[in-house]
Amino acid sequence: MSLSAAERFEVIRLVDDSQLSVKQTLRELGIARSTFYRWYKAYQDKGYDGLELGSKAPRRFWNRLPESVKEQCIEEALAHPEKSPRELAWHITDKHAYFISESSVYRLLKQYDLITSPAYILLQASDRFHTPTHRINEL
Repeated sequence: MSLSAAERFEVIRLVDDSQLSVKQTLRELGIARSTFYRWYKAYQDKGYDGLELGSKAPRRFWNRLPESVKEQCIEEALAHPEKSPRELAWHITDKHAYFISESSVYRLLKQYDLITSPAYILLQASDRFHTPTHRINEL
């Protein structure tokens, strides 16, 4: 639930003027205490302008592979199609001095449809074994 600055100010005013405790008032309003206190601190620090909705910056992930490394990995995979993701990770680490895990290489190759599915052999089970066992430990 996203409230406007006016609605946030109204909540702060209601909590301040209420005869009930802050906890009880916020419970009746359905607002988490941590959210209220974040709004209240912003109001104390910057006044009414602190209650305005700020634009959220896009999240940055600390472990995201740079685009240059992704491109390098794809180039190596196309240059060496016979290598497995483990061998490619080892090759990139040794040749380009940049560590990349086998799982990261596998995810990249799968994303670009460069992973070939293993050849499966379809086996059918018989209705009965040719030599069925009759005792517990009989093999």
